Amino acid sequence: MSAYVVAPAAQDDLLVIWHYYAEEVRGPDLADRMLGEIVTGFHTIAKTPGIGHLRNDLSAEPLRFWAVRKYLIIYRSDTAPIEIARVLHGARDVQAILGE
Repeated sequence: MSAYVVAPAAQDDLLVIWHYYAEEVRGPDLADRMLGEIVTGFHTIAKTPGIGHLRNDLSAEPLRFWAVRKYLIIYRSDTAPIEIARVLHGARDVQAILGE
């Protein structure tokens, strides 16, 4: 199985997602399930690092985007191991966030 690393910004994203579901939605069980689905997405990407779409309109970097529910896993497929750069809700201004 191929490996992946989670960048500090993506780690922060995961904490924000977990806290949102745990505190605002339906509790820690749902938060754990959501993170589990996202991490399963990480494993899928690691097994097939070319999946997803390159979105030159959202980032000057060659980042790939893979959706899990309403979240975008944004990753660098040209690194070894691949790097999970961000995990963002698709309704957010992804272009502005990646441009920061």
